[in-house]
Amino acid sequence: MQLTHRPVISATGLFTPDESITNEELVASFNTYVERHNARHAAAIAAGEIEPLQPSSVEFIEKASGIKSRHVMSKAPILDPDVMAPRWNERSDDELSILAEIGVSAAQVALKRAQRDTSDVDAVLCAASNMQRPYPAMAIEIQQALGIEGFAFDMNVACSSATFGIQTAADYIRAGHAKSVLVVSPEITSGHLNWRDRDSHFIFGDVATAVLVEDAGIAPAAHWDILGTSLKTVFSNNIRNNFGFLNRAHPETANAPDKLFVQEGRKVFKEVVPMVAQMITDEAQRLGIDPHHIRRLWLHQANAGMNRLIAHRVLGHDASEDESPTVLDTYGNTSSAGSIIAFHKHSADLAAGDVGLICSFGAGYSAGTVFVRKAA
Repeated sequence: MQLTHRPVISATGLFTPDESITNEELVASFNTYVERHNARHAAAIAAGEIEPLQPSSVEFIEKASGIKSRHVMSKAPILDPDVMAPRWNERSDDELSILAEIGVSAAQVALKRAQRDTSDVDAVLCAASNMQRPYPAMAIEIQQALGIEGFAFDMNVACSSATFGIQTAADYIRAGHAKSVLVVSPEITSGHLNWRDRDSHFIFGDVATAVLVEDAGIAPAAHWDILGTSLKTVFSNNIRNNFGFLNRAHPETANAPDKLFVQEGRKVFKEVVPMVAQMITDEAQRLGIDPHHIRRLWLHQANAGMNRLIAHRVLGHDASEDESPTVLDTYGNTSSAGSIIAFHKHSADLAAGDVGLICSFGAGYSAGTVFVRKAA
């Protein structure tokens, strides 16, 4: 008799940095930099050789994104107009790396919530945008730090890494290759952001999340059934980051603006919103779910306007905060971790049988949906 393995989400975990930067603090720092830059290049500006930099404002940031603050791992250097980038002491190869450290913290929360021992976990997937290095895999370092046997590997699908990781973990469960898989998403996005770019310096924040995907046969009573998952990728240069070990050959270009996060925001909005909304409704129909009756949407936390429009297209009306909760205002865009933060913080109140959707979308383009139903 063939056994049926059914994947569920047993628990989630969250690590939030202690330090946070408000829009007011960020604008004060950025505008000081702008004033100094324009003063230093006053002659060239007057001669029409270069354009003066434009100041930012709290009103501009909130209108453009809906973000009011963001957590970071290194606040003071980011706000220093002479630095405007995170800084921390480089660790030796024998020390736990900073990305693994915050990943372990989030994973430990998930394991504790599921009352799961590390000896029960078969695999670790580090699914994130902003990897600290190409190898050895961050996942293997997290695996070793937690004391987990089995296997581990990294995967990067930008802001959709966590949902792609959940489907990958679910597939391992379905195939019988694992009973318990940790999907860990440590995102120190501040190191890849150009804090001197007026159009994007406010977008990102740092965080780490973890999702424990397990066979229903060993899961705790309070779990979420995974009803179905879907993934989609379409190549686009409208969101891009060239910061990497192959693009740092010349020190003078190592931190050039085009090596950091860049995007064509309006093009992204125009192209991603209909793609994601259609993807959600198509998958809901495949699963026999009326999209208008989805109890809650845990959407990728990238832009408040995008989320409002996607939710409206899916639900058929303007979504309330209860139907589509926001963490973007206090966390900023945390890449792959965003939808998981929303799920982690805004799922306990749902009743048994309620159906919800974890959805991500971002660079690639990449998009992922995970339909879940509360079991207890």
